[in-house]
Amino acid sequence: MAAAAIIMVLVAAAFLMPALLLPRAAEAAVGVNWGTVSAHRMPPPVVVDLLRANGIAKVKLFDADPAVLRALAGSGVQVMVGIRNEALTGIAASPAAADAWVAQNVSRYIAARGGVDIRYIAVGNEPFLTSYEGQFQSYVLPAVTNIHQSLVKANLASYIKLVVPCNADAYQSASAPSQGVFRPDLTQIMTQLAAFLSTTGAPFMVNIYPFLSLYQNSDFPQDYAFFDGSSHPVVDGPTVYYNAFDGNFDTLVSALSKIGYGQLPIAIGEVGWPTEGAPSANLATARAFNQGLISHVLSNKGTPLRPGVPPVDVYLFSLLDEEQKSILPGNFERHWGIFSFDGQAKYPLNLGLVSPVLKNARDVPYLPPRWCVADPGQDLNNVGNHLKLACTMADCTTLYYGGLCNAIGDKGNISYAFNSYYQLQKQDAKSCDFDGLGMITYLDPSIGECRFLVGIDDRRALAISSYSDSSTPASCGFWMMTICVFVWFTIVGSF
Repeated sequence: MAAAAIIMVLVAAAFLMPALLLPRAAEAAVGVNWGTVSAHRMPPPVVVDLLRANGIAKVKLFDADPAVLRALAGSGVQVMVGIRNEALTGIAASPAAADAWVAQNVSRYIAARGGVDIRYIAVGNEPFLTSYEGQFQSYVLPAVTNIHQSLVKANLASYIKLVVPCNADAYQSASAPSQGVFRPDLTQIMTQLAAFLSTTGAPFMVNIYPFLSLYQNSDFPQDYAFFDGSSHPVVDGPTVYYNAFDGNFDTLVSALSKIGYGQLPIAIGEVGWPTEGAPSANLATARAFNQGLISHVLSNKGTPLRPGVPPVDVYLFSLLDEEQKSILPGNFERHWGIFSFDGQAKYPLNLGLVSPVLKNARDVPYLPPRWCVADPGQDLNNVGNHLKLACTMADCTTLYYGGLCNAIGDKGNISYAFNSYYQLQKQDAKSCDFDGLGMITYLDPSIGECRFLVGIDDRRALAISSYSDSSTPASCGFWMMTICVFVWFTIVGSF
C-alpha cells in the first residue's frame, strides 16, 4: 500500500509539473508589440532577455513564429499569438483546420518545456480595415467560432481569450465622442462580436494612433495629439476632451453602448509614435507621446466616459524598428520602435516597471565592426544607378525628409546607402564594390545622431537560438528530478 501510494504521488507530481513551471499571472501592465519584418533579426532569446531586463510582462505577436515561442517558454511573459488575415478563410471554412492551428501553435507550446504563457489569440489583424474593402469581413466570426471550439476541445478556452484587433476606422463620429457609432456595414458583425467577447470574458481590442490623425490631417491641432493639455479641446456637452486618445477611446465606448455593450472591457492592441519619417516624427515627439500615454494609463484616471477604468491592456507599437515594412503609408512605418532593430534604446522612457530608463539588449551577435562607404578618391557623379539598387534592396528611409540622416550631405547619403546594402548582404566584400565606387572601412562613419548600422550575424544568431532550445529540456529535467526527490523524501519521512 505504501509503495503504491508513493508511486501515485510521484506520477501526480510528474503530471503537475507543467502547471508548476508555468509562469505566474502578472499584474496588468503596459506591453509591447514584437514585429519581425526585418532582415536584421536579433535571436529571439536575446529579445526575450531584453523584455525581461525591462520588466515587460506582456507581448503581442502578429503570428505564431516557432522560434519566438520557444524563446518565450518559461520566461514569465504573457503572450498574445496572432492568426494572419490570409489564414482566416481556411480556418473559417474548416473546424479541422482550426483544430490543427490550435494544436500546432498553442497546445504544443503550453504543454512543453516549461510552458509558454499564452493568454490571447488575435484572430486576424485589423481585418475590417476600410482599405481591405470587405475582403476578410465575412470570415472573421466563423474563424472566431471555430478557434473557440478548438480551444474548448483542448481544455484551454477558460484560460486563453480570443480577440479581434480592430482599426479605429471601424467606428466614427460626426462631431463628438458621445456620437460614436460603428460603421453601418459593421454594425451587425460588431454586435455579434461584442456578444461573443462578453460571453467569454474577453476585451474589445482596438488600435489607436493619434500620430496618424495628425499626419493625415493638416488641420489637426498638434497639442491635441499629446497628453499635456490642448489649446483646441473637443467640447462634448458638459465633457471636455484635452487629448485625442481619450476622445478616440470614448468614441468606441459610445459605439459599444449603442449596440448594448457599453461596459465591455477595452484593450489597446497598438498605440505609439514613430521616431522619424515625417515632420511630426522625431525622438522628442515619440518620447513625449509614449511617456504621456504610459503615465496617463498607469494613473488609472480612465476617460470621461469611463472614469477610473483604464484599458485592461495597452500594447505599445512597437518594441523594435522593422526596416522591411511597406512604406506605402509613409517612411515612418519602419521607425515605430522604442528600440532600434538591435535593441538599443532610442530615448529615455519610464515604462512604470523595473527601471526609470530603458535597458539595452545584451549579447547582440553583430557582424564584425566594418562598414562600406563611398571611396573619397573616386568621381561619384555617375552613382545614381548604384544608389537606386542599394535603396531598393536596403532601407534608406532615414536619408529622406524627416529622417535622422537627412542632413549628412550627398557623400554621406551615398555612404549610408552603400553601407545599408553591404550590411544587408552580410558584409559580402563584393557587395561593396559598386563598380569601384565603394570601399570597406574599419572606422565607424556615423555622424551625430545618424548611425551607420552593423548587421546581425545570422550564423551566431542561429547558434544562440539553438543553444537556448537545447538547454531548456535539461533544465526541465533537473526540476522534475528535484520535485520528485522532494516528494519522495516527504512521503518517506511521513512513514
